[in-house]
Amino acid sequence: MIQYLFIGLILIGIYGLLTQKNLIKLVVALNVLEVGVNLFIVSTGYVKDGIAPILFKGATSTNNNFVDPLPQALVLTAIVIGVGVTALSLTVVRKIYEKHGTLEMDEIGSESDD
Repeated sequence: MIQYLFIGLILIGIYGLLTQKNLIKLVVALNVLEVGVNLFIVSTGYVKDGIAPILFKGATSTNNNFVDPLPQALVLTAIVIGVGVTALSLTVVRKIYEKHGTLEMDEIGSESDD
């Protein structure tokens, strides 16, 4: 049920990417999309009343209801990659602002030699 909320975040991020012309707003929409995807992936690995898949000597487990650690590992990697993408995109946006003096994609256009 909570996955619908995360799908909503994903759709909000896609909507922002498709409708915004400001470069900073595009970066924010990309981050919203990323958070929605990460939360959705983590929610797929959740098991109610699950236990950590750690076995040790003397452990007797009659409950084979283990939580899957793979989605958590994938999301941890995706978070690190997302931070790098955000830093790079903000750096590119800053350079575009320095060169063109605006963050609106419609106003940037193409350069002429006049």
